[in-house]
Amino acid sequence: MFATLPDLFRLLVVPVFAWAAIRDVRTRRLPNRLWPPLYLFGALLLVWEIVTIWPLGGFVEMRFLVRVAISLLFVAPLGYAFWYLGAFGGADAKAMIALALVFPTFPAYEIAGIAFPVVDTQLGVFSLTILTNAVLLGLAYPIGLAVRNLVRGEVSSSMFLARPVATDSLPDRHGRLFEDPDGPTRGGVDLDALRMYLRWRGLALADLRAAPDDLRDPDSVGETFDPTDGGTHVGPRTDGGRAVDAGADGDVESTADAGRDFDDPWAAERFLDEIDHGAYGTDAATLRDGLDVVAREDRVLVSPGMPFVVPMTLGLVASLTFGDALFALLGAVGLV
Repeated sequence: MFATLPDLFRLLVVPVFAWAAIRDVRTRRLPNRLWPPLYLFGALLLVWEIVTIWPLGGFVEMRFLVRVAISLLFVAPLGYAFWYLGAFGGADAKAMIALALVFPTFPAYEIAGIAFPVVDTQLGVFSLTILTNAVLLGLAYPIGLAVRNLVRGEVSSSMFLARPVATDSLPDRHGRLFEDPDGPTRGGVDLDALRMYLRWRGLALADLRAAPDDLRDPDSVGETFDPTDGGTHVGPRTDGGRAVDAGADGDVESTADAGRDFDDPWAAERFLDEIDHGAYGTDAATLRDGLDVVAREDRVLVSPGMPFVVPMTLGLVASLTFGDALFALLGAVGLV
């Protein structure tokens, strides 16, 4: 393999992103301490390259600076913009900023006489290539989800976006409920927010499903507990004692009249008022609808989603080997 030393060091980022992708799939959480070292690493490599090509008077040097500027002033802020608009999670935005710093321009490698990446672009901003490859790879996820649903005979209008799962399995799942009492919806409650609510009340999901009419009464909320951040990897399934009493035969004792109206069903507004941070954009109405669904249905639609760090990591590997897939595609049809 022949490459500049900065480009060789850049390959160290690949296993870091692979670890981040695996962890993100398992927990939907990435530690904030992961990103500052990558930012520093990318900045040092940039300084190294600038010192190497100094003075910056020629066409090649100025082209390098323009490409770096596009990566830092366009691609990196784009990650923040996507996060601000709700299209990205915070970790996804930080990952894009890291890639913009570490890979502003196309690296070059040679193995057995073959130059990689195979497909370069006229613009030459490598972080943008990683992003476009990640988007293309991300488009394959809903197709794969639909194929899975089709194989299982679960054909519906939402088969590209959600799949039916057992309600009792929700404590260990990530994603968003894809239904409310009126049917499928993209605005269902986030499962992390559902876990936060259960932990706040000191309930397991089985408790809630055993006595939904009783627990819908806001007066049934007794001692409350730390809601955590709703992650599956944080603490036990409940963070406190049971909020309902059990009789001698193990059945839950009734404390409320079925069908009764309350000012704050499920104490949803109280929950959101008491926690010291948000619940993933969940409002009281969405939380109530989600609780009504999971309390009564044995199977529910869940949109599992896919953290964008995963296609970003795959896009990084594809970019380092093949290069820019979108540019190759546009070139194949004569548009570039």
